[in-house]
Amino acid sequence: MTEFSGLGLHLGNLSRLSHAKSRSISAENFSGEKGKGGMSTDGPAAHMARGLGQGWKVSPFIVVKAGQTVTLADIEGMGAVQQIWMTLMRGLWRHTILRATWDDQEQPSIECPAGDFFACGWEKFAQVSSLAVCVNPGRAFNCYWEMPFRKRARFTLTNLNDADIVVYYQINYTLTDVAEDCAYFHAQFRRTNPLPYKEVFTVLDGVKGRGQYVGTYMAWGSNNNGWWGEGEIKFYMDGDRDFPTICGTGTEDYFCGAYCFDVGIAERDKPHAYSEYSTPYAGMPQVIRPDGTYNSQTRFGLYRWHVMDPVRFESDLRITMQALGWRNDKDRRYLPLQDDIASVAFWYQTLPTAPFPPLPDRDYLEVV
Repeated sequence: MTEFSGLGLHLGNLSRLSHAKSRSISAENFSGEKGKGGMSTDGPAAHMARGLGQGWKVSPFIVVKAGQTVTLADIEGMGAVQQIWMTLMRGLWRHTILRATWDDQEQPSIECPAGDFFACGWEKFAQVSSLAVCVNPGRAFNCYWEMPFRKRARFTLTNLNDADIVVYYQINYTLTDVAEDCAYFHAQFRRTNPLPYKEVFTVLDGVKGRGQYVGTYMAWGSNNNGWWGEGEIKFYMDGDRDFPTICGTGTEDYFCGAYCFDVGIAERDKPHAYSEYSTPYAGMPQVIRPDGTYNSQTRFGLYRWHVMDPVRFESDLRITMQALGWRNDKDRRYLPLQDDIASVAFWYQTLPTAPFPPLPDRDYLEVV
């Protein structure tokens, strides 16, 4: 058993003592060293603390210049990241790229726009109240995915915006022994806009190693009128080729909803409307409506965390999601959609990490 507490933590475990050492990295303590927090005398808020001096919130944030990549944390040793808090001022979230590498790998195991990583992919705030990720007023990103490492953990942030951005952040972690059977956390972003006709959207592909899939976030923009979520998610694992081992029954079903997320379908006395929801393991916390319930250009933010039902794989994993609506004909046929779809796949696996597809350029990333 490891000495750090993960997503399986419950109130009954909190009384157990541990020799793990709690540490935290922020703009007030870039190294996370013991007894080294709040020592800055020349931080970006020094002028606000004039007359107060050292120890009075002199360095609460960093400024990341346009085009710059900064190191948020560089931790040596063995331990686990337990929580990340971050808020961004100025700039687009899709143009702010979070990366993480484990144990001196060159290939990042996390590469994702900041907003999508925290289940907010549309450049607009949405309250998210889940176990693994929560987003709180105003625009406070929080992540509770456990991220063990054995030699080193390194986080960077890249600013693709034309202007400087202001970043407040805190990475809370523990230095402790990591059990042999603990795998490494991964997160990969993908976007296809628009999805070509009769093609399926790829959530994840090219994974090699042993591990478990633990979550999906999708920012889905509908380019058609009508319902858009008849498509099935499919998990191809451990040598599956033409047909998957796990096949879903519909997009809203995968995200633990039903009947188009529409209360008016299930309860006939209510008007038709999408219903936002946010629960510990699944949610649709964001619906951006143009004008009318089923009109084109409605945008959705959805998450599904496989905390209680991780998808285990031994050697490889590929995940796809169909995009299906309905045709306007009497035969009631499916319509393959050409939507704007972005996703973040979250999983744990053994190292090494296989190379990710190249991250799209700034123009392709942008939400327009």
